[in-house]
Amino acid sequence: MTAQTTPHTVDAVVIGAGFGGIYAVHKLHNELGLTTIGFDKADGPAGTWYWNRYPGALSDTESHLYRYSFDREMLQEDTWTHTYLTQPEILRYLEGVVDRFDLRRHFRFGTEVTSAVYLEDEGMWEVATGDGQAYRAKYVVNAVGLLSAVNMPKIAGMDTFEGEILHTAAWPDGQDLTGKRVGVVGSGSTGTQVVTALGPQVKHLTHFVRTPQYSVPVGKRPVSEGDRAAIKANYDQIWEQAKNSSVAFGFEESTVPAMSVCEEERNRVLQEAWERGGGFRFMFGTFGDIATDEAANEAAASFIRSKISEIVKDPEKARKLTPHDLYARRPLCDNGFFETFNQDHVDIVALKETPFREITPKGVVTEDGKLHELDVLIFATGFDAVDGNYRRMEIRGRNGQHINDHWGGQPTSYLGISTTNFPNWFMVLGPNGPFTNLPPSIETQVEWISEMIGYAERNGVKAIEPTPEVEAEWTETCTQIANATVFTKVDSWIFGANVPGKKPSVLFYLGGLGNYRALLTGVAADGYRGFELKSADTVIA
Repeated sequence: MTAQTTPHTVDAVVIGAGFGGIYAVHKLHNELGLTTIGFDKADGPAGTWYWNRYPGALSDTESHLYRYSFDREMLQEDTWTHTYLTQPEILRYLEGVVDRFDLRRHFRFGTEVTSAVYLEDEGMWEVATGDGQAYRAKYVVNAVGLLSAVNMPKIAGMDTFEGEILHTAAWPDGQDLTGKRVGVVGSGSTGTQVVTALGPQVKHLTHFVRTPQYSVPVGKRPVSEGDRAAIKANYDQIWEQAKNSSVAFGFEESTVPAMSVCEEERNRVLQEAWERGGGFRFMFGTFGDIATDEAANEAAASFIRSKISEIVKDPEKARKLTPHDLYARRPLCDNGFFETFNQDHVDIVALKETPFREITPKGVVTEDGKLHELDVLIFATGFDAVDGNYRRMEIRGRNGQHINDHWGGQPTSYLGISTTNFPNWFMVLGPNGPFTNLPPSIETQVEWISEMIGYAERNGVKAIEPTPEVEAEWTETCTQIANATVFTKVDSWIFGANVPGKKPSVLFYLGGLGNYRALLTGVAADGYRGFELKSADTVIA
């Protein structure tokens, strides 16, 4: 290790300064009284929302639920103007939280953690940073983010392109694409947002799509003072419902089977959800089996396909934009994506029909020999999700075992929070954590981790780690639940299929936040069942 001779010693290190890292530092330092230091390679807080400054960046969770719930006074003081928050609004919100709780002094921004190595004799983690510093801590809380390890494709000729190549997760400030010829690669949530935002601005836009997606309107609209007042008056009930629901998006999930009603009633329910907006609401709030029954899934998919054909006037564009597989990826919503293609200067290339051949100085050449002339090529190709950031660090647990060797081809955990042979090493949104609106899941995990650390401190526990048996059982539980859904039947980033060479594997607990919270409560009530809690010499529980 090329750090200085004497490491700085603290009680806890937190890696990351997004929703999870900010709350972890608050809980550990302000509430537990532990000396805590946080790191983030960004020059400020907000995690994903620091980096994702691309045009059109928008949360797909309604504004009143895309925030922390732990401070009731802050909930009453907060304000928002629309039903959904843009990236600048989320950035300002998280910066405000950091300052409200005086957390900035605990973070080292612009500092990347390069390694974390467990020292068994000392019962400490040694954490090294890119600037050559070393820190020792009893606890490490990883809040490195689900969606932050950038996935940049490799295409022949990229280095010859005379224009500009951008990735949406590293968007330069002040980028003006007005009047430019722009190509956008990627058709997930980010790709649809970028295309929608840039369509009216640029000289020509070409959307390169490998897999057409099902998307419904987001339903972004202004919020009145009366609307905000009603929400604030009912916040206790709103959060209670969200945290005990499945996806935590603030609506009651349906239990009605789609095929139990007539076609006319199905279409009425789907149309109502289409007009209200929201991707998760459309999938989970309309009927209870769209994610589990293929006939129900096809009914919803067929409805969306009919909307695409209605909205997109050019039949060839509509054909290329229309998906025909299962409606089984993270449910998308947009703010006018399909309408964007009714502009003459916005076109689409179906990459499964005409794949990339190469990138040349002037643009992209597809296999039909056509040169698509571009000034700017944007990759909205997402992330090496969930485990990507861990695998890019040097992380070693007991006996020097590297995290990549422990995980092998499939990342595993117990409860999405910890993994065997890595004592006192916790993850927020680690592998096989809940698949939901993220802030309530983040709060759930950070609070539970903090309570466990508090228990350890009060009871003289030196090391906490799950047994191999419960880690294997949790992996099997998550796999069984996933296999009962349609999600496993398509390739998507939810299972790591967007990264070339990555073995597809189950990365989420799809059993719902309410069930997950109940599981955590039971584990804690049973003396942290499944964990070995070691004192200086013995296992105490």
